[in-house]
Amino acid sequence: MERLSLFELNETIKKNLEQHLEPSYWVIAEIGEMRTHSSGHCYLELVEKEDDKIIAKMRATIWAYTYRNLASWFENITGQPLKKGLKVLSLITVQFHELYGLSLNIKDIDANFTLGERARRRQEVIAQLKEDGIYDLNQQLSLPTVTQRVAVISSPSAAGFGDFMDQLKQNSKGYDFRIDLFKAIMQGENASESIINALLAIAQQEDAYDVVIIIRGGGSQIDLDCFDNYDLAAHVAQFPLPVLTGIGHDRDETITDLVAHTKLKTPTAVAEFLISGMVAFEDRIDMIFSRLYQLARSGINTNDQQLARFEHRLSSASNRLLERQHYHLQLLWKQLHAGANNGMNINRKKIETIEKSLELLNPENILKRGYSITTVNGSKIVPEKLKVGDNIKTYTLDQIIKSEVEQISPKK
Repeated sequence: MERLSLFELNETIKKNLEQHLEPSYWVIAEIGEMRTHSSGHCYLELVEKEDDKIIAKMRATIWAYTYRNLASWFENITGQPLKKGLKVLSLITVQFHELYGLSLNIKDIDANFTLGERARRRQEVIAQLKEDGIYDLNQQLSLPTVTQRVAVISSPSAAGFGDFMDQLKQNSKGYDFRIDLFKAIMQGENASESIINALLAIAQQEDAYDVVIIIRGGGSQIDLDCFDNYDLAAHVAQFPLPVLTGIGHDRDETITDLVAHTKLKTPTAVAEFLISGMVAFEDRIDMIFSRLYQLARSGINTNDQQLARFEHRLSSASNRLLERQHYHLQLLWKQLHAGANNGMNINRKKIETIEKSLELLNPENILKRGYSITTVNGSKIVPEKLKVGDNIKTYTLDQIIKSEVEQISPKK
């Protein structure tokens, strides 16, 4: 048997590969690892998995002159960059170097394949959620009539969170909302897990909130993949409180949007949704009071009209008929009078009931229930305008307490 040096063996392998392999192949693989060198070259590890286990892997390279154009073109077509975890269809050549061994050189990537693969994975997630019977669970929950206690999942530095808070604070009706922020990463590989952790934290105190809101803004379409994650969508679908989304994108709905109770386009739209709910509730209360008043007035007017008609009939009767029916008319009059009084009493009780309802809103009655009212310089306290040195008055049922603001600290 011929003896070969290592170099000669590698050289033989190289010649055999060049003789027997095609110039290039279209290969389907997942990007297992990826890094870009300062030289502009892109180095990858392509893998193939079966039941989440790697059954094949190979080093691959995209040279700088190819990578510059290919990366930009791929992102424009798919809406996302080349990155770890993507399954791609690549045009490759097999190379063997005597020193560096076997590697693949990527010449081209079929972006349409990646689009189709992404759509396929998305449909698989949706189908799995439906098969598990949880796809529309959150949508079956009822929104509270008034939603003032709000748990928000977002990044405190996100532009969308700032827009959401500004819209609520500047509402023309002066409604107050209690907003608690649960911080989370809203894009990238760790976003799904971070948002799930925030949901779990809220679930531990679910009685403290009316609704959960997931908002994001200022990012790009390529950062939305985390919202198509099965685990995140499953947690949202099964959450015990209604979940509203305002992820702030113009293209396709994410799976998290699809399973949430209500999907809104932007964080600002979510704020408007909350405000409009408060307006609708206030309008219903006003309508009920107006209807009660109209019913009371209508009952009084009806009895007055009946009495007037009977008086007219009696006055137009002949004197002989009056004499002959005097006894019967007296009896009838008493019955009519008793009926009218009874109707008046019923309507008077309705009015008294309305007055008692209104009396419950009297500030003095609020004080009797143990609450207090505080003003600054004779006006309602506006937190943003309150400053050290201001004189404030606190009214209780029996006392007026004068104080001076010594320190203002944010609520922790």
